[in-house]
Amino acid sequence: MTTMPSPSAAAHLTLLALLSATTFYCFYKSRRLKNLPRNPNPNSPPKGKLFYLSQTNTSKNLAHRLLDLLSSNDLPFDLVDLHNYEPEDLHKETLVLIVASTWEDGKPPPNGKFFADWLAESAEDFRVGSLLLSKCRFAVFGVGSLSYGENFNAVGKEFSKQMRALGAEEVLPLWEGDVDGGDLDEVFGAWSEKLVRVLNGGGLGNEAFGVGYGAKDESQYEMISDSDEEDGGENGGESGVVDLEDIAGKAPSRKSTTIVKSNGKLNGEKEMVTPVIRASLEKQGYKIIGSHSGVKLCRWTKAQLRGRGGCYKHSFYGIESHRCMETTPSLACANKCVFCWRHHTNPVGKSWQWKMDDPLVIVNSAIELHTKMIRQMKGVPGVKPERLMEGLSPRHCALSLVGEPIMYPEINSLVDELHRRRISTFLVTNAQFPEKIKMLKPVTQLYVSVDAATKESLKAIDRPLFGDFWERFLDSLKALKEKHQRTVYRLTLVNGWNTEDLDAYSSLFGIGNPDFVEIKGVTYCGSSATSKLTMENVPWHSDVKAFSEALAQKSKGEYEVACEHVHSCCVLLANASKFKIDGQWFTWIDYEKFHNLVASGRPFDSKDYMVATPSWAVYGAEEGGFDPGQARYKKERHHKSSH
Repeated sequence: MTTMPSPSAAAHLTLLALLSATTFYCFYKSRRLKNLPRNPNPNSPPKGKLFYLSQTNTSKNLAHRLLDLLSSNDLPFDLVDLHNYEPEDLHKETLVLIVASTWEDGKPPPNGKFFADWLAESAEDFRVGSLLLSKCRFAVFGVGSLSYGENFNAVGKEFSKQMRALGAEEVLPLWEGDVDGGDLDEVFGAWSEKLVRVLNGGGLGNEAFGVGYGAKDESQYEMISDSDEEDGGENGGESGVVDLEDIAGKAPSRKSTTIVKSNGKLNGEKEMVTPVIRASLEKQGYKIIGSHSGVKLCRWTKAQLRGRGGCYKHSFYGIESHRCMETTPSLACANKCVFCWRHHTNPVGKSWQWKMDDPLVIVNSAIELHTKMIRQMKGVPGVKPERLMEGLSPRHCALSLVGEPIMYPEINSLVDELHRRRISTFLVTNAQFPEKIKMLKPVTQLYVSVDAATKESLKAIDRPLFGDFWERFLDSLKALKEKHQRTVYRLTLVNGWNTEDLDAYSSLFGIGNPDFVEIKGVTYCGSSATSKLTMENVPWHSDVKAFSEALAQKSKGEYEVACEHVHSCCVLLANASKFKIDGQWFTWIDYEKFHNLVASGRPFDSKDYMVATPSWAVYGAEEGGFDPGQARYKKERHHKSSH
């Protein structure tokens, strides 16, 4: 028989179990609270948000710099790519900093489009009201290009206006950085230092600021208005023009962020080559001439000095590569091409707005600097003494180094001076200045870059500054048709960008009626913040050949494939009715005859100074465009084994 516990014993057991459970719970809670992170200052504000909008990493790099500065001053912020932020949470924020870049047509970069659309819609929606962001304080730094005119820093301006419309308080007026000004780092540094003083409750002189960090009383919150420094931020572009999209955040650090007040002009005229531009281009091997020109020694010049072959112009047109000077009278350009081999470290602009150097000075300086670089090749293994001596007297000038040479107002005088010295001229223009093409005097060979065949793809590839870029492009082709000397369409093929538009390319032939069409695979120049291209975008020579053959076929016999230079991944189409006589190609140039024709002052055309193309340069030849009189040299590549 089972003995049942007495009621008092059961009650004791229940009480004991309850006490044990309570003791265990209290012990658990005390341990958990002990392990929680402690806030040494329970009154400290929550972390602020540091947002950035960036297409080419300029704003991103600047935002990282600002975060480091804030952290070093014990100001806690979270760095946030706006692509990863939910705009509906913005009303929860108490402090927001925005580094905003403006992209094409005054639009935000893709990573900030959703946020920008949301902010604009909210500001315009009467149902949202003007108190949505009443607890939020903010500051905006805009990153843009003055070359875009009225769209300069449009995104930053709109953000500032829309945040205020939704009730947010602007603790520091909008500052605007110009990526074409040469002093973006300096202006951003000054803004950052001022911002830190504001956030710490400090000020300039006798002013007092407070926005939550170091401020104990809300009555201390003030709007900042310092007209001198505000002007310094907005007018930073006046010190010069440089595309810093690949430099921003990487320039040498400055111990002082003091802005030297200057209009950036010399003798009342603006300098194109600022110290930042000069440092960047000189690092790439440029020799800067005066205030807006440059010269550089081409790798093919070096190669032919050593008897190791010439460039494709040697194969197609018979230039002597070791006697070719590569220069430009204008480092500025009106495009920001995705495949720019200078990674956009040159200036940009729509018109000439700088101090102008004399054309004679430019030519003299270019020849002097070029020959100096040639002399430095003396003693280099393989350099032949006779070629070195010839190289000291340049006979050709490639006006295609970087920038837009036709922008230079005295381009005709410069060309005249080169011709007077019997130096041939190969001038490349980016097809954005049709009137200047019309006014251009005869050059040995005039190129127009045809980087795409449709309006949409041209905008995506060239990223032109002009709003009417397509009309300018077509007018440039029409202007080319009126030229009597040799004319060329230059096509740069970029896989995934412009290799699918054969019909559209073919339709452009009739507009400009060029003598030649050069088709070249894009050269991969390494990665940069300004270019998304990789080796996958670089076509093989077989791809270029296939494209060229298909394009020639589209012309129905008007153009045929004439030459190739395998090493440069380049193919030449030529107008068969002009340059193919009795089955033989005549793409080479009689340079002496050209100079005689120019000196005569009489009208002449491209057929007046052509000579026969050697067999080794003709398309399909076994040599592949390599001059058999040169010694082919191939580097041995020793790759480390991973085993």
